[in-house]
Amino acid sequence: MPKLASVTKRLLVGRPFRSDRLSHTLLPKRIALPVFASDPMSSVAYAPEEILLVLSVAGASAYVFSPWIALLVAVVMAAVVASYRQNVRTYTSGGGDYEVATVNHGPRWGLVVGSALLVDYVLTVAVSIASAASTIGSAVPLVASHKVEFAVGAIVVLTAMNLRGVRESGTAFAIPTYAFVFGILAMIVWSLVRVYVLGGDVRAESADFELVEEHGSLAGLGFAFLILRAFSSGSAALTGVEAISNGVPAFRKPKGRNAATTLLMMGVLAITMFLGLIMLARLTGAQVAEDPAHQLIGAPADYEQKTLVAQLANAVFAGFPPATWYVIFFTGLILVLAANTAFNGFPVLGSILAQDRYLPRQLHTRGDRLVFSNGIVFLAGFAIVLVVAFDAEVTRLIQLYIVGVFMSFVISQSGMIRHWTRLLRTETDPAARRRMRRSQAVNAFGFAMTALVLAVILITKFTQGAWISLAAMAAIYALMSAIRRHYQRVGEELQEDDDDPPIRLPSRNHAIVLVSRMHRPTKRALAYAKALRPDRLEAVTVNVDDQDTRHLVAEWNKQNFSIPLKVVESPYREITKPVLDYVKRIRTDNPRDVVTVFIPEYVVGHWWEQLLHNQSALRLKGRLLFEPGVMVTSVPWQLASSAKVHDRTTPAPGAIRRGIYSKNGDRQEP
Repeated sequence: MPKLASVTKRLLVGRPFRSDRLSHTLLPKRIALPVFASDPMSSVAYAPEEILLVLSVAGASAYVFSPWIALLVAVVMAAVVASYRQNVRTYTSGGGDYEVATVNHGPRWGLVVGSALLVDYVLTVAVSIASAASTIGSAVPLVASHKVEFAVGAIVVLTAMNLRGVRESGTAFAIPTYAFVFGILAMIVWSLVRVYVLGGDVRAESADFELVEEHGSLAGLGFAFLILRAFSSGSAALTGVEAISNGVPAFRKPKGRNAATTLLMMGVLAITMFLGLIMLARLTGAQVAEDPAHQLIGAPADYEQKTLVAQLANAVFAGFPPATWYVIFFTGLILVLAANTAFNGFPVLGSILAQDRYLPRQLHTRGDRLVFSNGIVFLAGFAIVLVVAFDAEVTRLIQLYIVGVFMSFVISQSGMIRHWTRLLRTETDPAARRRMRRSQAVNAFGFAMTALVLAVILITKFTQGAWISLAAMAAIYALMSAIRRHYQRVGEELQEDDDDPPIRLPSRNHAIVLVSRMHRPTKRALAYAKALRPDRLEAVTVNVDDQDTRHLVAEWNKQNFSIPLKVVESPYREITKPVLDYVKRIRTDNPRDVVTVFIPEYVVGHWWEQLLHNQSALRLKGRLLFEPGVMVTSVPWQLASSAKVHDRTTPAPGAIRRGIYSKNGDRQEP
């Protein structure tokens, strides 16, 4: 069974890498772009649609505001990209927003950012995969009817790919990412050529329907609130920008400059595609409704609303289905791969938080392929729970989204402002001061814009589901604080103090060998205990069956052991409690003695054999470990089935001479 598990792991993950090969896994910019920027670039596939969905509540007339909302989102994105270019040049350790907040605002604010980003990364995976299921479902009815199953399967596949290593997963994701960018840009350009060069007409399938208000006309504050909601939903296009700041250590040198260049490339592509799709939606008259059955007048009875990208591809490439399928396929694929941004950001952040003792230490270590395997598995598990809980519905999940990321944006940018302020106090070079002032102005503008968006999100989405994200952040903050306190308490308890008395050697070693019956494991345990030469050695058996105990005593006397056999009575047929009571009596009578308990154990080769053996030994060890002054030693005896696990056929040097192996290579047991 262990061998099968090892072979399966090698097939899925690949051969392990040596630690000195870490530098070979670093990414060039052309691979880093799809690895870290697939999320913000893919967000353009659903962020424009979310704007139109919210505006549809007020009817088709509200669509006139979509270009202005999109333009404001683009301005915010440009501000965030410019601000984060300052971050990655200054903080290159991979801590990202968490490091910026911790250094400039203190550990508590750093922990707030850390909890917000952890929640955001999980939601990034859930929203991206759910959106992919919807997009692919527009063309494949089977996926539309099994979205949850598709989403769970996609998360599992992504997990396996990321466990193989950052470089391997980046190479696999590069082609689909660039193919998606090419498809969207080609669709935008071809639509402009058809309309303004060839003089044709590009109309979406929903353009001729009448879009009516969902709950009557909105005016005044109600309509303003709707515009703010549309803006906050469109701001989902900014998610994932922070992942590059957390992934700086994965870049080739010079890390900071390469990360800043990748950010710039990502920002230009994402803004271009985002504004292009909004423009194309206005050009084709595409409409999407929150309640298509009641809002779309004139639609067929069996009409199934397609995603915005699917409608635009059908309109622009009418008469050429391969191009339509190309756009839909790579849009769905990039939405699946967009979750890869979180698979690279979450484990790195988790490792840094674990190093600071805010998360379990297991998240800090790298796996076989030099990636943080435990963090990848944790992220996948949490994302699957969310996808199942919310039925892989993008509209429901999007309400929980972007709260955490904008909270980290705001705190990070305010931290960068303090960073430049601190440096300006000591800097005297005029040229350097001008550069710092310019950087500080960029971060101040980014802070103002992200703070505005965060306020809008909290106002418009709090009752829609944003409160769940805030509650999750608070819970994670409390959990990480508790973990930190635990590690501090343990560290203080183990720390050597100058006032501590020196550790005294025990007066004597009282050794006990537990005996159930006379067989080879018992003899090996007795021989090993005798070889250690304790001050006192005795064998102990628990009388749970009178006949078996009498037979054991007779056999013991027959073999003329020099070691005395002590029989401990057990009127209630227990094993653990009588042994514990006996050990406690020895410790009470001789407090300065150490008691060593030797327990013979079987070593088996199958998991089901473990269920049939060693259960009493496990329970007894679990209780003895809590007894002060008591040492527990397991004496293994390998059964025949264990040879399949340990298939060593070549004897060790000197094994034949010592009689452990015969000359033909067979193992000889005493």
